[in-house]
Amino acid sequence: MNKRILISCLVVVVAFASLYLLSRETFDRYNPLIATEYVYVEIQDDEPTDDHGRYKYSMQGITESGETSRVVFTTSTRLDEGTHLRVLAKGAYTEEYEFIDEDNIPLPEENNE
Repeated sequence: MNKRILISCLVVVVAFASLYLLSRETFDRYNPLIATEYVYVEIQDDEPTDDHGRYKYSMQGITESGETSRVVFTTSTRLDEGTHLRVLAKGAYTEEYEFIDEDNIPLPEENNE
């Protein structure tokens, strides 16, 4: 009897973990424990992938606090290399993005000790 309960619990945990990994963006969108933050990215020469007629970008960016963060977002048009964006991200979910000038990207603060 205990073995059955243990196996059932294990199956449920594996099912939820698999569901989370497959649709992490949806979980992050509605998770109240994840805060939204701005991530600043520069479009590199990497080719965007096709996402059902949209261009999907997966990029490493920098937050306002100077930490690196990976963001994934899609656009309806291909973005030029060197374009700077401010992406409003919540975990793996991207709410919006906007074009910005390079001057508006925050520089990481250096520790002067």
